Formats: sequence, structure tokens, C-alpha cells
Amino acid sequence: MKWNDIRAQYPKKWLLVEALKARTEADQRILLQLAVLGSFADSKTALKKYAQIHRETPERELYVFHSSRERLAVTERKWLGIRGAR
Repeated sequence: MKWNDIRAQYPKKWLLVEALKARTEADQRILLQLAVLGSFADSKTALKKYAQIHRETPERELYVFHSSRERLAVTERKWLGIRGAR
């Protein structure tokens, strides 16, 4: 589904979504196709479900958003690893 369709279907909700189709442009992640995995009244419950699914399948691209957001802006950060003690 597209974000506008999801917003219309789930007004004023916290959503756990999976990016089914996405791409990166510069440092922005563009989410093209999403699947709603859950709808929640509060962010705490949504994040709990996120953590559970992420532990089971960490390779999935999951996000928690509130449906009041008109546009999704996801900034990618490069992970440089852990610095060792010198």
C-alpha cells in the first residue's frame, strides 16, 4: 500500500509497517510499498511489537509511524562500527 492509502484507512493510529519496496536516494530512504503489520493506540505498544518481530526476523525493514504524518521522511545513517580501545 501507499502511505496516503494507509493514512486514510488508519486515522490517528500508531502503525507498525514493513517496507516491501524501497530505495535510497542520497541519505533518504524512499518507502514505495508498505504493509501494515499492526495498528496501536499508543507508541509504547507499537514499539514492543516492533522489538518482538525484529528479534525474530532482523532482516525485515520495519518502522513505527503515527498516521498523522503527511509525508514519510526516513534519513539513513551510515553505521561505522564499534571503535576499539587503544
